[in-house]
Amino acid sequence: MENEQAKPIFSPPASPVTLGAALQGQSVGPAGEEDERLALGEIIAVLLDYRWLIAAICLFALLLGVGWVFASKPTYRADGLLQVEEKSPGVGSLKALQPLLGDDTTVSAELEILSSRMILGRVVNKLKLDLVAAPRTFPLIGGAFFRRHHGEEVSSPWLGLSSFAWGGERIQIDSLEVPPDALDERHILIAGEAGSFELRDGDGQSVLNGKVGVRTKENNGYAAFVAQLKARPGTQFRVIKRSAEAAISDLRARYSVRERGKKSGVLELSLLGPDAQEIGLVLDDILNTYVRQNVERRSAEAEKTLKFLETQLPALKTQVDSAEAAYNNYRQTRGSLDLNIETQGILKSLVDVENAAVLLKQERDELRQHFTPEHPRIQAVDNKLQRLNERRKQFEADVARLPDTQQTVLRLARDVEVSTKLYTELLNTAQQLRVSKAGTVGDVRVIDPAVVAREPVGAKPVAILGISLLLGLLLSMVVIWLLRSLRVVVEDPETIEAQLGLPVYATVPHSSNEIELTRRLRSGGGSELLAVAFPQEDAVESLRGLRTTLHFALLDAQRNSLLITGPSPGLGKSFISKNLGAVLAQVDKRVVIVDADLRRGHIHKEFGIERSVGISEYVAGHASLDDILKQSAVDHLWLVTTGQIPPNPSELLMHQRFGELLNELSARFDSVIVDAPPVLAVSDAAIIGRHVGATLMIARAGKHPIRELEQAVKRLNQAGVQVKGFVFNDLNISRQRYRYGYKGYVYRYSYKS
Repeated sequence: MENEQAKPIFSPPASPVTLGAALQGQSVGPAGEEDERLALGEIIAVLLDYRWLIAAICLFALLLGVGWVFASKPTYRADGLLQVEEKSPGVGSLKALQPLLGDDTTVSAELEILSSRMILGRVVNKLKLDLVAAPRTFPLIGGAFFRRHHGEEVSSPWLGLSSFAWGGERIQIDSLEVPPDALDERHILIAGEAGSFELRDGDGQSVLNGKVGVRTKENNGYAAFVAQLKARPGTQFRVIKRSAEAAISDLRARYSVRERGKKSGVLELSLLGPDAQEIGLVLDDILNTYVRQNVERRSAEAEKTLKFLETQLPALKTQVDSAEAAYNNYRQTRGSLDLNIETQGILKSLVDVENAAVLLKQERDELRQHFTPEHPRIQAVDNKLQRLNERRKQFEADVARLPDTQQTVLRLARDVEVSTKLYTELLNTAQQLRVSKAGTVGDVRVIDPAVVAREPVGAKPVAILGISLLLGLLLSMVVIWLLRSLRVVVEDPETIEAQLGLPVYATVPHSSNEIELTRRLRSGGGSELLAVAFPQEDAVESLRGLRTTLHFALLDAQRNSLLITGPSPGLGKSFISKNLGAVLAQVDKRVVIVDADLRRGHIHKEFGIERSVGISEYVAGHASLDDILKQSAVDHLWLVTTGQIPPNPSELLMHQRFGELLNELSARFDSVIVDAPPVLAVSDAAIIGRHVGATLMIARAGKHPIRELEQAVKRLNQAGVQVKGFVFNDLNISRQRYRYGYKGYVYRYSYKS
């Protein structure tokens, strides 16, 4: 049973929803709430439209991610732990010396010391971190091949690029001297034959030549000792002698120190770098250098105090000897004299006061090396000395009441006692400082030496690829938004009706079958019409609806001829012409299609008919109407071809015989369909339009700005041709279904057998 012919019902929404508004979930049309409900469908529809663009951008981003994973240099992390302890004198008997060894160092101060130039500068000098020597690899990908090389042998150069290192090359430079103005400048070392090498400066000038294992002689401030060089002759190495500031800054940028836990006193040190072995050695040396300087600092404090005491001991020894000699001489001249109990008590008190005063004076001298006389600690010592002087005056008053002999003996005995006791105290203190200096261990210790993580830090390859894919998706969204924002084309037939005030008689959906038929025709696989090969196609149903609409729209027309044109090429006007003719012929109408595109006409190919003997020959008077009429494979459908392509198509169409041709065809056939060239390209359509009953303009979805359609209609109107309406061609139905959901505006309806 023949399928029922149903008029395609297609009426897009009141206002088109742009991609930007749809992606923002907003409505831009007057439909309001309805557009808001359709925003998600619009997004899905737009994404489906650009699915291949999205796939291409995501694939490109994924490939970039793969390239990044392959070419990026891994970064490793080494870490270690230090503990900052409270200062302890170590031996219990030395606790009295604590004030002489300084105050406790705070953790904050230690953090600053660990990042200071004092520590890092020593590490740079010891490990020669100011000297950079590395093989020169091919940009972008060369480093990846170099790192992935295995084995002891040097890799063969790729593509003959022998100046680059491709794996296995090694260099070790133990010393390098350059002029001051060449510091931080990139030099190139080129390997030569038999262990020789050449050093060039940044300008490519040779500055030094030498051999591996031999220290070169100084040449204009340049000198070097290359301990090892393994490479093909001609291989280049990057060599840089950095300034101390640059080397320390680079090390500090990769190095960090923090306290683990508040007030824990445990410091965590970490170092980042591409060479796992190197960063372990560097961090270990930072730890050891810091501990060593801490011990040296504490030893230096004890050494300073010891030197002061050693300058005092000889003078005290002389004073002791003099006091003993004077005391012994006086006793020998006066005979053996003994001190009574009262005098002995006064002597003991005087000795204690003198010893205390001497010790306070020594303490004051120590403090004066660190503080001004106005410092509270020095003021406190001065107050103690003043009180001791007052006590001494009291004891001296008691001495004045004794007999002269007792006073003299008391004075001499006091000098001996004070000098001896003071000398003994200082001698013991000096010995204790020597022991303290020898046993100094510092107030910091290494808890965990440097350990390098086995895996590189940073994002894992899987995460990088995932991020790349996500960024590709986001980039594709941005590209789609930009494309949609820059496009001012008409995608909604109602826009034509609203802006131009002309009806859209039919909306023809996109047909993949038509694309296949066109491809088959171009490859020589035969010619078929969509209306014949696929009569149930949605596009054919739309043309059947156009047939019905035109039947009523042209009832009042004086001629039964119809001009089909468009503003520009590639809109499908020939597709509409031939298939509309076929559906008209299928209802037993005598139909003729006139290919009036005398420049690029090609309808004859779709019907498998020769171009020769057509309009050109008829207008020239070389052929009759019967000669140019060609029967097609479709019943009741004839074709008039262009004939020989003329050099002056417009003049030929303006000839009187062309108008007579259309009149004769209108008399013989029920419908005459004239396929004309684009309006804005040439004036042919305006010439033909004056000889037909009605003119239809073809518009293609997503191909024209509204201004282009408006200009095409205006061009025909100026020529006295009134456009009857539009046919909206090549609309993507799949997108519309996603956009409007189940209650779509495009239906398929046919009988089932």
